[in-house]
Amino acid sequence: MSNAPLAERMRPKRLEGIVGQSHILGPNGALTPMLSMGRLPSLLFWGPPGVGKTTLARALAHEVDMPFSSLSAVSAGVKDIRQVIQLADGDAMFHPKGRVLFIDEIHRFSKSQQDALLAAVEKGVITLIGATTENPSFEVNDALLSRCQLFVLKPLEGDDIKQLGELALREDQVMQASGIEKVDWEAMQAYTGGDARRFLNLLENLVTTASSMQLKGIDQAFVDHHAPNVSRHYDRAVDQHFDMASALIKSIRGSDPQASLYWTSRMLLGGEKPEFIARRLVIAATEDIGLANTQALIQANACWQAVERLGMPEARIPLSQCVIYLACSAKSHASYRAIDKAMESAQRHGDLPVPLHLRNASNRVMKDLGHGKGYLYPHDDPSHFVQQSYWPENLPHGTYYQPADNPSEAKIAEWLSDRWPSIE
Repeated sequence: MSNAPLAERMRPKRLEGIVGQSHILGPNGALTPMLSMGRLPSLLFWGPPGVGKTTLARALAHEVDMPFSSLSAVSAGVKDIRQVIQLADGDAMFHPKGRVLFIDEIHRFSKSQQDALLAAVEKGVITLIGATTENPSFEVNDALLSRCQLFVLKPLEGDDIKQLGELALREDQVMQASGIEKVDWEAMQAYTGGDARRFLNLLENLVTTASSMQLKGIDQAFVDHHAPNVSRHYDRAVDQHFDMASALIKSIRGSDPQASLYWTSRMLLGGEKPEFIARRLVIAATEDIGLANTQALIQANACWQAVERLGMPEARIPLSQCVIYLACSAKSHASYRAIDKAMESAQRHGDLPVPLHLRNASNRVMKDLGHGKGYLYPHDDPSHFVQQSYWPENLPHGTYYQPADNPSEAKIAEWLSDRWPSIE
């Protein structure tokens, strides 16, 4: 068995050996009450690769003492499904609970293949456990979806990674013989992004290398040096975090929706928080689009709100919509330039007093001091506009905002020229 990869050697057969997924299996887990009664409903597991969908399915079948069959939707067809159903029918006397049928990548099944499962699931001949990396609401038939309970399986977090790694060093014979006593688990997590299989494979490679060098520990430097060919989930605390964010914003600014989607995907796959991306999109909507399309900020804010409410993996969808919208929108940085010019002017000229006619006159004392005197109320004019100065005395009237060349701001430019002819 020692020739098998560490990930296979460490595959637990019982629920108590599974690390993570406490929202399903913990004391208050969603499946815990049913399992305590020896019952198992049909399930759909949705999550990224390496989070233990197959392992959990096998362990659940073992927990409730049900026979287990497994198919891959990549290679199986209706004939294979019917064979498992016939097998379940044939041994119903010996297994009255039915048989667990696990289907990996169930989203790859066609409608007819999924329909072939319905009657057997409905009658309880089989208990279906489907695994998918895709959104089941789009990829699984409504009829089948309604007969299953959906659970989102989460990537392993820092404590889970540490627990799994320490378990491997303690219980696996090959790991025990290596002599490795200490590992920087956080450094390894950055390369594996919560994928248990990837983590264990990397651990085995690093332990083998360190043992050959007669080392007793694996630190950050060792991980970084000896795992260069592993697809690392980029560290949000270092430069790559900002490099990819920069690449995304520059792709949007450059009106390339395809590249913008690519960088969004890289960030999400790298473990970036979708809320961070949403905030960057709000910035792009104001800095790079602005008044060229005032809907951009509304779209970006709606995206941010949706991302916060949905969480991953659904959050990727409003992010995609917003990224495409912003990249395909007219561009203007006139608002961005205008506020920077105004702030530079305000800083250069210091704290100039507010002219009396613009000051607040909320009481008699203020009115006696001349506050508000001479102020012309624009709404008294039918056009809702009057010519008067809104500037501090002795401050040259600046032109901070200059409309950009786009249809939306062309209307603004015309409106301004009618009222403030001095603005070029």
